[in-house]
Amino acid sequence: MHRSKLIRYVVPTVVCLGIIGCGEETSPQIPAETSDTPSEQARTLPVPTVGAEPTTTGQGPLRWDISSAWVEVAPSSTMRLAQYRVPGSGGDGECVVFYFGPGQGGDPMANAQRWAGQFSQPDGSDSLERMKVQELDGGSLDLVLVEVIGTYEGGMSTGVAPAEPELGWMLLGGIAQGPDAPWFFKFTGPRATLEENRDAFVDLLRSIRQEI
Repeated sequence: MHRSKLIRYVVPTVVCLGIIGCGEETSPQIPAETSDTPSEQARTLPVPTVGAEPTTTGQGPLRWDISSAWVEVAPSSTMRLAQYRVPGSGGDGECVVFYFGPGQGGDPMANAQRWAGQFSQPDGSDSLERMKVQELDGGSLDLVLVEVIGTYEGGMSTGVAPAEPELGWMLLGGIAQGPDAPWFFKFTGPRATLEENRDAFVDLLRSIRQEI
């Protein structure tokens, strides 16, 4: 496995100004969709098969490889470019791909902080202070990996009602710098499922390449 360079484990609380919102909520960097919460799925699906050959998929100018245990499904929103159901021992997870067009999508770190703002902590601490961010090497594009653990509150964008809180959930987020704008890979679900699929998600990010 390639080693990743850790660039930030603790984000100062001052970064919430104008990004997550310290008082009234401000507009997010990524446009709001109707819901970021995975649809209800049966929670008795098998754990991903270790060693299975990956499947090549992608959209527009980019291609990437996913584990053969992941299931590509029709996006539940027009804001979602691609969507995958990820089975695991903790229940289904969901990986969603966003791309908003040339020059759109906002600053990668601002979006990482927005993702952290969708989680709360049982002890009342700030999820921004627990967010982990890494630069990933080994890929053909600039890559950032984001990790947050806690109670997932779902989409918190302006005009979208919070989803039912999900205890013990995790987010693995990937931000890839495409040829004209960032691409966002948001993987959420029960912590056990995401831990089982961590390597598969990192492999997906490192496999992203521009189609010639």
